[in-house]
Amino acid sequence: MRRWLLIAAVVVGSCGGGPPAPADLATGQDACAQCRMTVVSRSTAAQIARRGDEPVFFDEIACLRDYLRHSPLPGDALVYVADHRTGAWVNARDAVFTRTSVSTPMASGYLAHAGVASRDADPEAAGGTPAAVSDILGSMARSPAP
Repeated sequence: MRRWLLIAAVVVGSCGGGPPAPADLATGQDACAQCRMTVVSRSTAAQIARRGDEPVFFDEIACLRDYLRHSPLPGDALVYVADHRTGAWVNARDAVFTRTSVSTPMASGYLAHAGVASRDADPEAAGGTPAAVSDILGSMARSPAP
């Protein structure tokens, strides 16, 4: 009997718990919340995910940065950026940012990667200048993760 109660508690506890997951991006359909351009490439995209809300997408990291400067982020939201090389969603607080000469939708040249190894394996990031997480996320970079 106790075993079944424990299993039930684990199942119920796992439903809806944990941080919000990144949403699927429909390139060519979803619009950037900052500049309103259609997101055409996942490799430079970002998003804000919050449980129970629609995702907020951005076509590039500079749009995310500008949005966060004037829109407070709910405490239970997470920001994800796409690893430029792999396309995988990465928690923005854990990402490595680089400013490059790569053509991005708003011409910022910002690229994100899951880590130094991914950045170093991306030829388009070569010769770029490291950017601090706080340059992109502002004060959100220092607040604790949900």
